[in-house]
Amino acid sequence: MDLQIALLLTQDGITNGAIYALLALALALVLVFAVTRVIFIPQGEFVAFGALTLASLQAGKLPATIWLLLGLGTVIALIEGSLALRDRQFGRLPVILLVNCGVPLLLAGALVALVALSPASLPLPVQVLLALMLVVPLGPMIYRLAYQPIAEASVLVLLIVSVALHVTLIGIGLLFFGAQGSRTLAFTDISFEVGDALLQSQTMLVVVASQVLIVALYFFFERTIYGKALRATAMNRTGARLMGISGTLAGMLSFTLAAAIGACSGILISPITTVYYDSGFLIGLKGFVGAIIGGLASYPMAAAGAILVGLLESYSSFWASAFKEVIVFTLIIPVLLWRSLTTRHVEEE
Repeated sequence: MDLQIALLLTQDGITNGAIYALLALALALVLVFAVTRVIFIPQGEFVAFGALTLASLQAGKLPATIWLLLGLGTVIALIEGSLALRDRQFGRLPVILLVNCGVPLLLAGALVALVALSPASLPLPVQVLLALMLVVPLGPMIYRLAYQPIAEASVLVLLIVSVALHVTLIGIGLLFFGAQGSRTLAFTDISFEVGDALLQSQTMLVVVASQVLIVALYFFFERTIYGKALRATAMNRTGARLMGISGTLAGMLSFTLAAAIGACSGILISPITTVYYDSGFLIGLKGFVGAIIGGLASYPMAAAGAILVGLLESYSSFWASAFKEVIVFTLIIPVLLWRSLTTRHVEEE
């Protein structure tokens, strides 16, 4: 291995690690795990759905994600509508129908019109915005249907639901997007020479965008009311409820942010790697490994753990490409052993 190869491997490792860092923060910290006690395995599916939805728009097709949005919205409208009728809260019905059915229908109508006018001709920022509008609402909808009814269940039950949801979304992804992979157009084609290595601006964009989102998350949790409410729920769910913080609102908000981060991650990496319907699982799992290394409690440590995973994966692909996944996931064993021996065990209430 010479210096040029080492620079290329380091570049790839940092790029992958930046994506894993985003998913580590979304998957295992305040956003999902600490707030809802859910180990959200389907986090990676938002990565795949975000990338493949954007690819469908750029191919001039109607993204099949809109049908999932309409279906989930209809089911939620039926459930919420029946609850409103049972409680004689008739004034809620128009809002329920508008939010869960009206908005997705308007979005579907707009997309059908755009497909007729060739959405590939739209500016790239507009395409990205449309993809996010289709994928991000799936987060709170999934929480409402799958997790809110069992919010007080044990962590094991919530994990089993996550596994079932992951399998379901994988099947839906195969049905919607097919088995073939897709790539999207690059945000920029500029490249720079660093010594003997060629540095692509697209990879720099991934790292910069990841840093911006991580900083935005930090300010959200430190400076906003909703962020502080999520932190309070993460620290003490019962105490947060006594202070008037809705556990349902905290869960919906955390899943919304997790879906947004997953979709953004998929859109960022889609120009530099081929994304398949099931690609998100390994990406999300490696983000989870990074979060475990970071201890599930520290933003800087989770980000550092994710970067370590990215670098280890990159160098493993050079030295032993057939075993790179094994090497990455084996890293979690000594970390868990060390934490098991040094952490005071407390029975869950």
